[in-house]
Amino acid sequence: MTSVNPFHIAIPVHDIAECRTFYKEIIGCEEGRSSEHWVDFNFFGHQLVIHYKPVDATSKTHHNPVDGKHVPVPHYGVVLPWEVFHVFAEDLKKKGVTFIIEPYIRFEGQVGEQATMFFKDPSGNALEFKAFKDIDQLFAK
Repeated sequence: MTSVNPFHIAIPVHDIAECRTFYKEIIGCEEGRSSEHWVDFNFFGHQLVIHYKPVDATSKTHHNPVDGKHVPVPHYGVVLPWEVFHVFAEDLKKKGVTFIIEPYIRFEGQVGEQATMFFKDPSGNALEFKAFKDIDQLFAK
């Protein structure tokens, strides 16, 4: 991979203040523009926007089996460099983040071997962070 264009993603949150704190202090995102109903963040070089949406009692996270784990759907996140992933995972543990799937190596010894972890933000949005020892295997079959 040579160059990646920044993506833009807007996600629903039911408490702007709580999620603002989470993305700034737990994830380490720099805050950009904001209003009463939304906040922009620099999410590892990408534009993440949290938008206020009232709690929907009918929403339920779906899970799909992947490598013997229950992966939440939907989810979003970033592919980090291998070393950065491990430092970030340790930092999240120190901050008391509760993981859906603890950091581990998925597809060990296979094509696409990767480190991965899943956790939720305060509004229940599932995040996945991953890293490949060999980034050229990001799209390998």
